[in-house]
Amino acid sequence: MAQASDTVRKRDPEYYFEDGSCIFLVEDTLFNVHRTRLSNDTTTSFASMFSLPQGDLVVEGQSDDNPIILIGDTAAEFRSFLWSFYALPPEISKASENLLLMIDIARVSNKYGFKNLETWALNTIHEYVKRMPSPILAKVPPAQTYGFLSDAETSTHRTMPTDATIQSTSTEELTKLIRLAQMCNHEPLLTTMISHLKQLMVSSVQYAYLAMTLADELDIPSLRGMAYLEVMQKAVVVRRTKTDDDLKAMTTQPTTGTDHNPFTPSGGPLSGAVTPMPVPKEGKVVEEDSRPVINRTQQLRLLTGYYRLTGTWERLRMMPPAFEHASSCGATWHQHGCTQSWIEFWKEKTRTDAVLALGLADVVGRLKQVHKEYERWGSAPYMHHDCRSAARKAIVEVIKKIEDGLSDFFSEGGEDD
Repeated sequence: MAQASDTVRKRDPEYYFEDGSCIFLVEDTLFNVHRTRLSNDTTTSFASMFSLPQGDLVVEGQSDDNPIILIGDTAAEFRSFLWSFYALPPEISKASENLLLMIDIARVSNKYGFKNLETWALNTIHEYVKRMPSPILAKVPPAQTYGFLSDAETSTHRTMPTDATIQSTSTEELTKLIRLAQMCNHEPLLTTMISHLKQLMVSSVQYAYLAMTLADELDIPSLRGMAYLEVMQKAVVVRRTKTDDDLKAMTTQPTTGTDHNPFTPSGGPLSGAVTPMPVPKEGKVVEEDSRPVINRTQQLRLLTGYYRLTGTWERLRMMPPAFEHASSCGATWHQHGCTQSWIEFWKEKTRTDAVLALGLADVVGRLKQVHKEYERWGSAPYMHHDCRSAARKAIVEVIKKIEDGLSDFFSEGGEDD
């Protein structure tokens, strides 16, 4: 399947059987297994390869000198894959506790078309990760030991230098599982893992950065919007200038740290709480006081999202969501008075301290605060009670529309409507 290299080869201690009938070379390791075990499923890549006529050519896989060479897998991954063909029932019953084993089986099965084996591995993984309380969340390390792994790095267990180059296996599992679910198109697993990551990123900008990067890499809109919003609210993504520092020194600073604008020099509510990330490569920016590395494309999206979200709030602040008046409103009430009462409520509640304390771009948070105030609203003499229900529903619908389309706010194209 590929050309051999000059690397010194070694026989695998577990899966090189003397009576094997097919020899594979993965990295520098030889595996000699039984062809019949791999060709039972006739729809797989191996079954197709084994059935090809060889003619006068020397058949690959018959000797250590002429093995079938597999590219793109590690010896450890292929060993895990072969385990599924030779494991005994007691071993299989305990497989769900070995998450990395199941990840390797699912990935290699997907690559070579072992659909039944892939489905079993993915379903086993999903049953494990969706337990309550979540074993994934329980094992994930504190944010200060976290470093994002690229796809190449996860396959070789290399880490990005964070706090003394600390990287836990559980963090690697989190990243691998999301990539695996997306690659295999396993929606239940992907949904569960996105839910776990959303819980983590609310508590730390570093996990939000991980979510943002994975969402971009894998094109996951349901994760991208929330991740970008979290990073935007919790990290400074524009470098400070000397003028910024001079102006800050000339102003009275709040003692409560309520400035939530991530594009001002004072940063968001977690300003200064982020652990140092790797030194940025060319084309990336990082704040002097230890912000996560953000590339130029991500920075543009963050700025675009901030512009669009703040513009959306300004439009909403000026005029409340529209609703259809109840039929009885026109018959027994003055619709103009009903509408005016709703507008006055809206203008008053969008200027409360609780709303203004939230970030300028936190449109959903501000709308939810207004909705909370609406629930506390007492009698409205000039607003029909059926119209009040319709107005409440209008607020909820606007919140849902923004949440569902949050990813669009951070897109590079489209119109700013």
